[in-house]
Amino acid sequence: MGFVTSEGAGVEPLTCSAALTHHWLVRRRGGEKVLEALAELLPGAAIYTLVCDRPGLGDSPLASREIHTSWLQRLPGVARYYPHLLPLMPAAAARVRLPAVDLVVCSDAAMAKCMTAAAGSRVVCYCHSPMRYVYEELIREQYVRSLSPPLRPLFRRVVERVRAADQAAARRVDVFVANSRHVAERIARCYGRVAQVVYPPVDVPASPPAAGPRENYYVCLGHHVPYKRLDLAIEATRVLGRRLVVIGDGPATRRIDPSRDWHVELLGWQPDEIIDTHLRRARGLLFPGEEDFGIVPVEALARGCPVIAYGIGGAAETIADGQTGVLFERQTAAGLIEAVERFERLAFDPPRLHADAMRFCRVRFLREVRAVLASALEREPAGEPRDAALRREDHQRSCT
Repeated sequence: MGFVTSEGAGVEPLTCSAALTHHWLVRRRGGEKVLEALAELLPGAAIYTLVCDRPGLGDSPLASREIHTSWLQRLPGVARYYPHLLPLMPAAAARVRLPAVDLVVCSDAAMAKCMTAAAGSRVVCYCHSPMRYVYEELIREQYVRSLSPPLRPLFRRVVERVRAADQAAARRVDVFVANSRHVAERIARCYGRVAQVVYPPVDVPASPPAAGPRENYYVCLGHHVPYKRLDLAIEATRVLGRRLVVIGDGPATRRIDPSRDWHVELLGWQPDEIIDTHLRRARGLLFPGEEDFGIVPVEALARGCPVIAYGIGGAAETIADGQTGVLFERQTAAGLIEAVERFERLAFDPPRLHADAMRFCRVRFLREVRAVLASALEREPAGEPRDAALRREDHQRSCT
């Protein structure tokens, strides 16, 4: 069965043997939504991942799929602490042997492309981003500072090993697809490879939201790790005396101090209908971090919610300054305060925002990715079978 838009156009699934890989499946975030679309395009493909927590996926259709995990899954309670297993991930990924299929599609922001593909399989990597804490010194050093001093030199050595495994795996990829021009540039820097750009799928309601007054508060939404700069949103709204609703969790939320941050309402993770309600009610979405693409801002636009975003990264490709939101250049509380003040002098039309979000709708993603995968199937796999076997051996040595 194809996928039907409101216009009646369908996108037929691919008819080939295939396997899907993903770094880990513990919660339904942006990368998992991409994997859901890939899984619909390849309905017979099993999913391979390092760690899976089916309850954490909620009502995602992935929870009912055939899912294979690495030996890390056998560790008790691994879904709670898997990020701390970075030193083990290259070896664990390399030991995941994929079946002999026509096509391997990796949905990857970490180790998904490090799994061992069979000789003759075409490997396509939909790259959410090369690992930023591995390749970007600033983010790596932020993480290092959070560790106790005795662990810091060890972590730097782990990063070197992970980088070597990641680059060896990148050499075995036939086709790279980036989720934004920003990430395509990062792929070129990290892997020396050219990547096609296919923006991720965003669930856009069929009809635009009703125009009308919105409530006087702002919202932040996502998994709040330090680089997403929730701290800037909290400080800026405190100085301005604005309410801020924070949806999601993560280490940055643990720094919210109720006695100081009186204006913040922390809701934790919420079901889609609650998120939808806030995006339809809030005055605007604050997005002060540098994101690779950022599905959340487009989801906000689709519900008539304009966006205030840091103007570096994917947001610069999705938000039209002064038309669908406001972009700011200085990633500081002062820079965000100036952006909010400018934002509040502007008027935004919800149907215009919805129309702009349609550029990133799901059917567009399915059509573009299907074309990429069909083209990959027509080409010869990189190298002859013997060369592919040698590459796998080289890959496994680099991961152990």
